[in-house]
Amino acid sequence: MWRPPIQRSSLFNEPPKPIPTRFPPANRCGMTFDEAIEYWFRRIDFERKTPQPGDMKLEHMRVLLERLGNPHERYRILHIAGSKGKGSTSAMLDAILRAQGYRTGLFTSPHLERVEERMRVDGEPIGRAQIVARLEEIHDAGRAPAHGESVPLNECLTFFEVATALGLTHFAANGVDWALLEVGLGGRFDSTNVCRPDVALITSISLDHTETLGNTLAKIASEKAGIIKPGRPTVSGVVDPGARQVIVERCRSVQAPLFQLGSDFTFTHEPAHINNGERPNRVTVTTWRRTWPMLDVNLVGAHQAANAALAVAAVECLRERDVRLEDDAVVRGLAGVVWHARLEILQRRPLIVLDCAHNVASAEALRDALLASFPCAGRRILVFASSRDKDIAGMLATLTPIFDDVILTRFANISRATPVERLFELMPASSGCRRHRAEDPASALALVHKIAEPNDVVCITGSVFLAGEVRSLLRP
Repeated sequence: MWRPPIQRSSLFNEPPKPIPTRFPPANRCGMTFDEAIEYWFRRIDFERKTPQPGDMKLEHMRVLLERLGNPHERYRILHIAGSKGKGSTSAMLDAILRAQGYRTGLFTSPHLERVEERMRVDGEPIGRAQIVARLEEIHDAGRAPAHGESVPLNECLTFFEVATALGLTHFAANGVDWALLEVGLGGRFDSTNVCRPDVALITSISLDHTETLGNTLAKIASEKAGIIKPGRPTVSGVVDPGARQVIVERCRSVQAPLFQLGSDFTFTHEPAHINNGERPNRVTVTTWRRTWPMLDVNLVGAHQAANAALAVAAVECLRERDVRLEDDAVVRGLAGVVWHARLEILQRRPLIVLDCAHNVASAEALRDALLASFPCAGRRILVFASSRDKDIAGMLATLTPIFDDVILTRFANISRATPVERLFELMPASSGCRRHRAEDPASALALVHKIAEPNDVVCITGSVFLAGEVRSLLRP
């Protein structure tokens, strides 16, 4: 495939940009931590409420960042979108860059247990004092109306826009070399899509958030492809032919070099073995430049091997942009990467595994990984809860055939949570599982400990919200 010449970045050879001057102390609002959180959390939240057409736009984000001194222009960026796998891939690249000695900022969403998890510098979540300082700046920057509007910008900002600005300013204040920005929803109009990254990554395309992004893979791909920038390389793990063609056409239209899984780079993998001769997930990646030695990946499943292949391809792109990344940093980064609630073992005997699978494609990946890497001498027990806007019937039809017992429950404090009665209705009629009811995650765990034997495997999945509640109740 023809590709335009790769543009070399000179950012590291330029003098650092000055730190933007903060608003004068007289304009500061003097927030307490509780007041800062209240300012943030009273914004409309599209993670808990499905956005409507026209809700997603970038104008307010650009105005806010301009008033804050454009903090995102003070470090280099990797931008990661995808229907699934973008958080894991972001964590892998963060681990690789840190192993090389770079100072990194990692922005992900949603959080599992604490909102501070969304923005980390060198692996450390943002602290309370830093949240207050950054939110004071954001609040002051939002006092005046945006161009042509009559109400203060603060009244127009969403929860995720404030979160994005918080992460970007936190990274600038802490002098990171690299920021890894995970897209929240879609890509084209996502709040993170104000950056000009060194490399854009699109991990996968599957049916999710169809009310907002479209009901075909090609339409969803068009939204994800919005992160592709002129002249900047794109690494794609998309395999569906229609979605793949959308990305090819977008890259061609903006003259962005494109590297695709299956043609420009490939991988093979050896599944991890858990609970029976422990062995990590292993992947061999062949890129357009070389075949890498077998790499250990500290995350389980063929889907994580695919994510690791994307991370390695991104490393190759960065090397072509004169970024120093040694083989040893890749080896140590992938072997040591930690990303919670991705086939995470919380307990042994019985083996309790926590995962965030929330659509049919991720449920298929979870099922395959359980069969390949978690041999079971006893029963398999599923604990499941999900949001109303997901393909619940499809996920249950995918997962239940390999389980003996299913505990249906509901996470708390989220209006999108599906009632337990509705989950019972959506269970496939052909399922031979024993069905159990639990009104909340704590009750579900109590039932697990009542019915599970030491040799059983328990999998808890269906939603990030469920994973967060369970992890706070049953920490590893």
